[in-house]
Formats: sequence, C-alpha cells, structure tokens
Amino acid sequence: MDNIEIEKKWRVAHLPADLDTYDSIDMEQAYLNEHPTVRIRRENDTYFLTYKGISDNDVSHVEYNLPLTSEAFEHMLPKHDGRIIRKRRYIIPLDIEAEGVSLKAELDVFDAPFKPLVIVEVEFPSVAAAENFIPPEWFGEEVTHDKRFKNAVIAIDPSIDPSEML
Repeated sequence: MDNIEIEKKWRVAHLPADLDTYDSIDMEQAYLNEHPTVRIRRENDTYFLTYKGISDNDVSHVEYNLPLTSEAFEHMLPKHDGRIIRKRRYIIPLDIEAEGVSLKAELDVFDAPFKPLVIVEVEFPSVAAAENFIPPEWFGEEVTHDKRFKNAVIAIDPSIDPSEML
C-alpha cells in the first residue's frame, strides 16, 4: 500500500561527536487532532499538513503529507491543541542498507518546553527491515511502543514532563 510510513524510535544514549557536520532542519509542529493524528509542520521554509492513520502496531501507519502555504500554516497554528513542538532534526546517514535502501537516522533535539529531550527515529522500507534492524551503539533504549514518546502525545498531554523521559 502506498503512503505507509514504517518507523521505529529510540532515546539517545549519547549524541554523535560530529553532530554539527550533518544536514539539519528547524521544525515547528502543532497538532490539530491526536487520534488520528492531524498536524501542521514547518520545516525551514516549507509547510505541510500531515494526516497519520491509526496504527495497531506503532511501527507502521498510513501517512499523507500535503503542501501548505506559510499563510495557511499561520492561519491554522492558533487552532492547535496542547503545546507547539519546536526542534532541530539532524539527518544522519547510517552505514546500513535494508532492501537496497540506505537508512538514515533522524535525530530530534527538542527546544523548550521539551528540552532536554532527544529522540532518534529511523524509517524503513518494510516491517521486516524494521524488525531486523540493529541500531548503532549511540542509540539508546527503543521507545517505539511507549506512547509518551509520540510527538502528538508529547504536544497534547499536559502531564508529559520531558525531564522524566530521560
């Protein structure tokens, strides 16, 4: 099926020493709905509306990204639920291939009020590739199935305290 995102996520045991050498994206995202997830996101100067379908396994779900204008983003931003997430995402190539695809780590360093939270995600070409993935040593504990580490939950649930997630 097209538009399936397959990803897993981890806490970070330690940041790569050469972090500033990787490409990065400044992101701002806000949630209009949690279940299913509907969010708006700014990635540098590009804007999206994203729909993520409900998943029964936390690893794969339907996802659609639709382009927005900056004006549409700004119009919808005040309508968000919960807190706005701001973070810098570093794109770190991994020396790992899965089914002919070069895997990349997407390392998210969150700004206040979620600082010092740092999460790393990897997207996979298949569920089998995700299941067989052996993470690099700098990845920490896997948190794919821990709802507290879902961005929509972090943003919308006021009881989430990032300092308790380290």
